[in-house]
Amino acid sequence: MAVKRTTVMMVRIYLSEERAQLNQLLKLLHEKEKLRGVTVFRGISGFGDGGEIHTGGLLDLSLNLPIVVEFFDSPEKVERVLEDLITTVDPAHIVSWEAKQIIK
Repeated sequence: MAVKRTTVMMVRIYLSEERAQLNQLLKLLHEKEKLRGVTVFRGISGFGDGGEIHTGGLLDLSLNLPIVVEFFDSPEKVERVLEDLITTVDPAHIVSWEAKQIIK
């Protein structure tokens, strides 16, 4: 049996916990945009264009760790979503690429 595939666009958004954008972003992606699914990854260490290293240990109470929000959908839908996203997220923190999704 041949595997069927369809083209999708993957998107990654890089944030930090201190920016408090995550809840607003998830609400936008879930309620307004109705994407297929969204995953949020919490990093253990990272730095951005400011060069400050954000890291956490077992004893740290800091909630300023890196966050990555990732999702995919049809290329047309993702392009429309990106137009909304760049009004709330720094466009330099958004990357996207074409991928293949296996379908039934």
